[in-house]
Amino acid sequence: MKNKKKVLSAIQPTGDIHLGNYLGAVQNWVKLQENYDCTFGVVDYHAMTAPYKPSQLRQNTWKMVFQLLACGVKPEHLFIQSLIPEHTELNWILSCVTSYGETSRMTQFKDKMEQLKDKNKEALISMGLFSYPVLQAADILIYKADLVPVGKDQEQHLELTRNIAARFNYQFGKDFFPLPEPLFTEVPKVKSLADPTKKMSKSLGEKHYINMFGDLDRIRKQVRSAVTDTGEKTESMSPGVENLFTLLKVSGDSSTYESLMNDYKQGQLKYSELKNAVSEGLIELITPIKERYEAILSDKKQYKSIIKEASAQIRKGARQTLKEVKELTGLLSP
Repeated sequence: MKNKKKVLSAIQPTGDIHLGNYLGAVQNWVKLQENYDCTFGVVDYHAMTAPYKPSQLRQNTWKMVFQLLACGVKPEHLFIQSLIPEHTELNWILSCVTSYGETSRMTQFKDKMEQLKDKNKEALISMGLFSYPVLQAADILIYKADLVPVGKDQEQHLELTRNIAARFNYQFGKDFFPLPEPLFTEVPKVKSLADPTKKMSKSLGEKHYINMFGDLDRIRKQVRSAVTDTGEKTESMSPGVENLFTLLKVSGDSSTYESLMNDYKQGQLKYSELKNAVSEGLIELITPIKERYEAILSDKKQYKSIIKEASAQIRKGARQTLKEVKELTGLLSP
């Protein structure tokens, strides 16, 4: 691992992984493990920024761990954030070199704030929601990551992380933290089956996302009822049909994809055939992952022990980084 660049990425435990999560992030994590020194986290502290039930958070955290393992993430690369308290300690230190102006300009915070205001829920705008990009920076910097897989919507947060690292290095006179670079990878743009003008997302409601670990018959039903044409005559492929072809392509059946795409170009495409191919392709993709998940659930105690040990091993690096940070900043260590 010494010659491999360090990669850090994380995911909040907010229920089941859906197809958009898998294709946009998790599938990529699995591939990155082969060529990089990877550390992946289930960041349960981040899930506290809005009201929640403690028992549900704990349940969702383990569910996310088990599902990531089922998708192919190696246990030795995986940690649970709350098992490594150095994250939150570094968060405080970094917050003291972060300006209020930088944090207040985060577009995601402003968007969420406006959403809550529209619903007359200003009381739910917590300091955690405001400052979580600094904790996100701590998550990255505590492992001195070189690369962070991000989508365009997360680029601003990574830029903040780079600014915080650069300011820390300048203020304390040492090139201590590397400035992490974005790792952009080509990922399919998966849209909602119910509204293909919008990104597949849990926040839109159940009909807008495909649960990787849900009922297979429900997936068939969702695909059968997928929006295709809007009724407007256009020369280009409609968003709904394009989305179905994207899903067919990612399911791995290239011969069926080429055949149906040729039918489309010839003006002979039957939507029923396209939808049937998509549903069967997705089920073929999802079934082995679901089977691994069921096997993990049948031995939860063992897997919990494995991830706790993995978190303890990963924590050693976090503890060393924090010790060096304290030395640089004039703080005392036990």
